[in-house]
Amino acid sequence: MTLKAFRLVSAILLTLPVIGLTQSATNPPDLTGVWGIYRGGRGADPKFAAPPASPLAIKPEYAKAYEARRAVEADAAKRGEQLDTPGVRCVPYGFPGMMQVAVYPVEFIQSAKQITVVGEAFSEVRRIYLDRPQEKIEDVAPGYYGRAVGHWEGDTLVTDTVGIKPSVSVYRGVPHSDQMRITERIKLLAPDILQDQITINDPVTLEKPLTYTVTYKRTKPDYEMVEFVCDNNREYVDEKGVVRMKVENK
Repeated sequence: MTLKAFRLVSAILLTLPVIGLTQSATNPPDLTGVWGIYRGGRGADPKFAAPPASPLAIKPEYAKAYEARRAVEADAAKRGEQLDTPGVRCVPYGFPGMMQVAVYPVEFIQSAKQITVVGEAFSEVRRIYLDRPQEKIEDVAPGYYGRAVGHWEGDTLVTDTVGIKPSVSVYRGVPHSDQMRITERIKLLAPDILQDQITINDPVTLEKPLTYTVTYKRTKPDYEMVEFVCDNNREYVDEKGVVRMKVENK
């Protein structure tokens, strides 16, 4: 090979990684579809199992109340009782809870400017605006889903969400303030396996960010999301915070 040919081949090879990154950014993977929680057990691939959550580090002034609540929940579980949940109160789970509600799937609808996530439980909807700047937290009206913006980093969708009101329950009831910021890194591990790494950062209540991961498996292609409306609810919460069932004519 002549020196000129060698230089030409070397120049082409040096450009290949750049081309690959550009194509990934301009042609991101399509997340469209209905996804259910990927569960372990027989037949499950261990390499797709969600990694353990990071250690929970709640600031001391909030830790005592959190641990007391967890103790109450543990005692109730031993008695076979269920405590108050958003579902019982007929209110949305909100974000990030809606991303992992029991056996109910979530649907991703993807377009060039927005990714819409629909939770089957309570028909919850969140919108991730692509390639838009995030607003200041104080300028976002607090709500169940906040304001989410996202961008692609290679094959990973990175989202930033602010404006979740403090009454919305996040990971295992971890306390949070109106200053909470949630980051997601969403990517396909395989054509039918989707992973959502969720990081909760709250400078008011947490010593350091909390990260946990949810893994999903694509449902059958013709699955149709079911309408779920909390109507004529017969459950209620008594004065001790225990879920009870209303009895006819009582």
